[in-house]
Amino acid sequence: MSQTVIDIQNLLFQWPGREGFRLSIPNFQVDRGERVFLQGASGSGKSTLLSLLGGVLVPQQGRLQVLDTDLTRMTSSERDRFRVDHVGLLFQQFNLVPYLSVRENVILPCRFSQRRRGRALESADSLELSADRLLGQLGLDSTYAQQRVTSLSVGQQQRVAAARSLMGHPDLIIADEPTSALDADRQSEFLNVLLGRCNEEGVTLIFVSHDQRLAHHFNRSINLSELCSFNAGPV
Repeated sequence: MSQTVIDIQNLLFQWPGREGFRLSIPNFQVDRGERVFLQGASGSGKSTLLSLLGGVLVPQQGRLQVLDTDLTRMTSSERDRFRVDHVGLLFQQFNLVPYLSVRENVILPCRFSQRRRGRALESADSLELSADRLLGQLGLDSTYAQQRVTSLSVGQQQRVAAARSLMGHPDLIIADEPTSALDADRQSEFLNVLLGRCNEEGVTLIFVSHDQRLAHHFNRSINLSELCSFNAGPV
């Protein structure tokens, strides 16, 4: 496998039937293990780009390769399988399952992906132990494992979401505004933990935010306007 995790060339995406917005990226590469901060104003196309990288959307033109895989040549179901096997997703609203426990939420990716299940079990005797270890590394000890996620604070729920995205050693984590609900101190604390785990696991991280103050945590900072040859209208 090459060192290039993301390789975009002459990408063009436009929402069908919608005028006024076009995402056009001539060239964008991200190497293995990089931690990239992607900034952009509201409506600039950040979430659209993340959906393309995750295989939720496909461009009308251009090359879109993730982990040496051409997403434009895959069916929708193949892209779904690729995403669950290789990509950890970290959302602004966390998207935790309210009726599951903390531990069950963390284990969830391994219920859908045999690849991630196998990788989780390489370093632990069970998925439960692997989940508890991740939670502990993120500051939540075993007393939280059986609690419903709805009983946790926002900051604690965020750590559960981060543990879920790291479960089973994904190759790429895509984070969409995951710190927007936190104050400055909690943002910094959370980022230090997340980046530390990504560094230890060798995970590539694409982190999107409109908050430029967070950029110093990353080893590369890019404004979406620098990538796009033309970009206009709402996303």
